[in-house]
Amino acid sequence: MRQARIREMLRVIESEFAYAAPITGRAALDERVMAAMGKVPRDEFVPSALKSAAFADNALPIGDGQTISQPFIVALMTDLLEPGEDDVVLEVGTGSGYQTAILSTLVRKVYSIEVLPDLAQKAAERLRRLGYENVETHTGNGYLGLPERAPFDGIIVTAAASHLPPPLIEQLKPGGRMVIPIGLPYMHQELMVVEKDKEDETRTRSVLGVAFVPLTGGRGDGREE
Repeated sequence: MRQARIREMLRVIESEFAYAAPITGRAALDERVMAAMGKVPRDEFVPSALKSAAFADNALPIGDGQTISQPFIVALMTDLLEPGEDDVVLEVGTGSGYQTAILSTLVRKVYSIEVLPDLAQKAAERLRRLGYENVETHTGNGYLGLPERAPFDGIIVTAAASHLPPPLIEQLKPGGRMVIPIGLPYMHQELMVVEKDKEDETRTRSVLGVAFVPLTGGRGDGREE
């Protein structure tokens, strides 16, 4: 039953990706990303009451005012990151740990930071129980990143900031890229790709209009500090 629902989720993701291709500029998802989406059991990362909807292409509430992103957006952001097998990646916004798990199957090491202690603890326990051993979770202000673990080959941010966080840009390795939604809380937001070249110069491009919960914890949403 689960495998049939996963196959249907993948079919919908492929359909959505093809439909959005003229906007995103990406004709097809990387096969490694699709394999990861098919391997990670999304129903393990949603509340028990919502397990029947786990494989639908929708965002779902996970508590504390947070959500698990729709599968298409998870797949798109992962694809835009272009993760390599030997990469070390930072995720800002652990949430339920679903995006963390997807990244875990694709890269050498994932560091993930969550500002909400209860979510952070539950995600850490869930990831450990499911056997994602190349993940290290932290509780803290994601706007500031994890300077003690930097630099990173890639950074993925799963909440919307009002601007590009300078600490995250600093922690991005030359030649690396960051995928991050930018915009005001609950208003128009753009999914952005930030690339840093070998000379530490950055360039950004907008990929798609999105709607994410705000990045909180000191300057992340433009309303604190």
